[in-house]
Amino acid sequence: MNFPDLPRMTVLSVFTGTGGLDCGLEVAGLETVGCIELDHLCRRSIEENRPNWKLLDSADVLVAAKTLRPADVGLARRELDVLAGGPPCQPFSVAGQWTSSGRRGMDDDRARTVAAMLDLVEVFLPRTVVIENVAGFLRGKISALPFVENRLDEINELHGTAYRLHAQIVDAADYGVPQHRRRVIAVATREGVPFALPKPTFAEHPITAWDAIGDLKEATVPACKGGWTDLLPSIPEGGNYQYLTARGGGSELFGYRTRYWSFLLKLAKDKPSWTLPASPGPSTGPFHWANRPLSARERMRLQSFPDDWQPVGSYGEQVKQIGNATPPLLGEVIGRALVSQVLAPGVTYPRDATLLRPRLGAIPAAVPPAPIPPRFELMVGQKTAHLGTGKGPAPRQAVVS
Repeated sequence: MNFPDLPRMTVLSVFTGTGGLDCGLEVAGLETVGCIELDHLCRRSIEENRPNWKLLDSADVLVAAKTLRPADVGLARRELDVLAGGPPCQPFSVAGQWTSSGRRGMDDDRARTVAAMLDLVEVFLPRTVVIENVAGFLRGKISALPFVENRLDEINELHGTAYRLHAQIVDAADYGVPQHRRRVIAVATREGVPFALPKPTFAEHPITAWDAIGDLKEATVPACKGGWTDLLPSIPEGGNYQYLTARGGGSELFGYRTRYWSFLLKLAKDKPSWTLPASPGPSTGPFHWANRPLSARERMRLQSFPDDWQPVGSYGEQVKQIGNATPPLLGEVIGRALVSQVLAPGVTYPRDATLLRPRLGAIPAAVPPAPIPPRFELMVGQKTAHLGTGKGPAPRQAVVS
């Protein structure tokens, strides 16, 4: 995107994925000069959608941290404006608590990529560093916060910089993304300039799922898989399996809080989407209010990608890329804040240069839930509710014992 009133501002993208964060930074007037991405499908998606972004030969960040130099992207040390990326989130993700190994934070081998990203900070000494991740990345007992702060202190002492982390947990829906997605945005500025994201502008009146996908007419849509999805018509819009428990309004088929939250979870037209997962199971939502899985294009809209952006691969491979992406509109908000506060204060943007979607207007009424299919009627009856807190394997094991 061309902004004649803006100076050239460069981004080195780490863990680029399918390009969500960088797409948003681009709309804010920043130029991606290099991408470090290991996944071959994501690399192909970048090639298809942004052939002008340089895919670096050092695709593995662990290798790039040892071999990449500013000259490889046409810059000198301290010339890079932004080093941005989201390290693998699994070691810090709430979703990880439901796995047998649980969350391990910096003790997880995958967390070595965090150290590698900070090594690149020392190599380039960029004006700003942007890290996007799950909230647990910088919060809680296993967070990466002590490690990141200590590493930045080392860099400051060695190179006379003043990097200090400014971290904020946000819900992407508060900034106009039609999806609830809680993430931590951490920014460090080389000269110690304070940074803060703008105040949320959509917290009270968010962009809805209807605004995002209500006008889409998909020629083909993915089919439901697995027997439980036959229950989707029996769950109201915006609800999940808990409607079919003793504390819901439908037939009692399940014990309260005995399933994961996204089990048979449906979109509501008048609210933002729930968080889109990268690897949903056959009964994992959010599902469309029409009682089916979302198409790849619908998922892209709910993530705020522009319509001309198309990930490569099969449906499942596209779903993974989309679910792992940073919402581009959130990237745009971050980019504009970087420009206005640090990189080029005082600049203005054309009013139409944004990924924010317009509202569609009147939202159709929700369809009432239907009775459960006859084949589930034998399951109806009193069920035991979850005895624990619903916060991971330990409570689940307690129920069994």
